[in-house]
Amino acid sequence: MFFSGRAPLLLTASLLLGGVGLAQAQALATPSGAALDSIPVVRVVRTGEVVPGTPADLNASITVRYGPAKPNAVLLLMPGFLGGAGSFDRLARQIVALDGGVAVWAVDRRSNLLEAGAAIANANPAELVRIVQQGLPARPTPSLTFMKNWGLDTTLRDWREAVREARTLTPNVFIGGHSLGGTLTSLYAGYDFGNAPFGAAPTPDDQIGFKGVRGLLMLDGAPGNTTSDPISWDQYQNGSVGRLGYVPGVNRLDQIPYVNSVVFNPTFASRAAAQARLAATAPDALAPAGGLVSYPATNLAAGLSQLERQYSLLPFLTLRTGQATNASAIPNPLPRLLGATENSQFVLGPANQSQPVGWKTDADAATDPLDFVGRFWNPVSDYAEWYFPMRLSVDVGAAQLDTVGTPFATTLRVWHTRAVSTPILGISAQYGITTENDYRRFAAFTRATVTTHTLPGASHLDITVAKSDQVARWTLEWLRGITGPAITQTAQTPNP
Repeated sequence: MFFSGRAPLLLTASLLLGGVGLAQAQALATPSGAALDSIPVVRVVRTGEVVPGTPADLNASITVRYGPAKPNAVLLLMPGFLGGAGSFDRLARQIVALDGGVAVWAVDRRSNLLEAGAAIANANPAELVRIVQQGLPARPTPSLTFMKNWGLDTTLRDWREAVREARTLTPNVFIGGHSLGGTLTSLYAGYDFGNAPFGAAPTPDDQIGFKGVRGLLMLDGAPGNTTSDPISWDQYQNGSVGRLGYVPGVNRLDQIPYVNSVVFNPTFASRAAAQARLAATAPDALAPAGGLVSYPATNLAAGLSQLERQYSLLPFLTLRTGQATNASAIPNPLPRLLGATENSQFVLGPANQSQPVGWKTDADAATDPLDFVGRFWNPVSDYAEWYFPMRLSVDVGAAQLDTVGTPFATTLRVWHTRAVSTPILGISAQYGITTENDYRRFAAFTRATVTTHTLPGASHLDITVAKSDQVARWTLEWLRGITGPAITQTAQTPNP
């Protein structure tokens, strides 16, 4: 499965555990798998930013909500490049299981409404095999030309609708994101949602992004560390070649409205979702011939070999779950050329031709493979975003940290002219795409306070799906440092 593209520190001892020490509290508070699965979750679709030319039902602000309906704090999380709300499923459940007063709202960008989710939901095993082999047909490009306007402004304003709703429930509202979602978090904080022209009278404080939230969480994603390279005004209009190939300019978005490449497109995304379902229900069965891999492999091996750190083509799309067994492999230099820091392998096929390539779980790996494939797709949320708007990539490449003094200032309103004093929590993956210094540099630029951590042994995607609940604990510790003990109260009303 390819995805292109991150306190109550755990039930405080003094309030809930009668003076038990911190280490003991951590051990006692670790949620079981059953506890994670019992967390209430509901998908909510509200009206979002009205964009000219967009069908009314697609002008939507979408959140997948974990935890209480009347929370003491809400953390809204934005997924990364090609990511959906499902990429936060495990982390969201961990946070809520550790603190019943906190709700996590994972964002689905409006393009997730274009996915053929019903076809995946209703497919029987034989139909899943067919989808793995052939995929679901993508929507015709001419029917999606309105996506040319689904850029940074649309994405942030849709997100803001959810933030504003959360603020009707509690003043303790936080935003964050993984990978590109971390960059979007920073851009939201500096965004001017007012209507005054650039350079006019200062916008009222309630129209500046960071004024509506109490803190920013960045998970292995910081400004300047995404797949969106800086671009000039000419490149913005006419296109450019970046780290991942050609990126069209806004003048060509009618023809290329969403990411549609050899390594990722809507049809491939549907194949990955179907393969994940097969891997979750029959991990050791033979994967469909002519599917995601060209050689005989088990369902689990066919799915995870696309993302496992030592086999993944793209170095920032990696997990650490285990390794292929009965595999004949050769060195693969391409990931090194794309920025990988370790040697990679290309699996040719089974070493013993009488048996398929299998999968072995590594006990010390960050992520459990069966847990990962089991959460990759479900009727409420999807790990991937099949139709990622090209306009969003182009806009992020233009905005970078700030648009003041650039040709983009009038349309991409990222104006960090007022210090983003909102506290920041930055968490890096040891083998990811950021370091703690990246967060410190951004905090210095905005004059914000910053707390940083690094998750040991984790690759880029592990940071939201890891077996360990350390990221959840760091997050809750940070939240509590801002809000005080109030959010450690028991949830008031569960979601239906």
